[in-house]
Amino acid sequence: MPKTILALAVVTLGLTGPVMAQENIRISSEWGEVTATLADNEAGRSLARMLPLTIELSDHLRQEKTGDLPSALPEITRQRDFSAGTLGLWSGQDFVIYYRKGRVPSPGIVILGQVTGDVSIFDRPGSVTVTLEVAD
Repeated sequence: MPKTILALAVVTLGLTGPVMAQENIRISSEWGEVTATLADNEAGRSLARMLPLTIELSDHLRQEKTGDLPSALPEITRQRDFSAGTLGLWSGQDFVIYYRKGRVPSPGIVILGQVTGDVSIFDRPGSVTVTLEVAD
């Protein structure tokens, strides 16, 4: 019996891979600070490896702040719907913080994470510089 349990554990781990701890980040600006949890996917892990980052974000369509990352992130499955607080990737380098919920046209966005704080600090016109860093 113990060998069967061990064999099942080995097979399960081999099929799913090791469990990754989700990375928490801090996004700070002159408008305030929020925390976010990065998605457990290759794009989220690639973003975590870039930190710390400073990005100039511009307002787009009064629903999001968007800016360029220093290099492209991996392309993975995209989705069209997003909620307030979604961190996304529109194109290879186009980082987005959504401060309202909505839907984007095809091909959609890569989900990078979700803000756990009050994302409404970004719900104002104009550009803002943000710093992304690993949260303590």
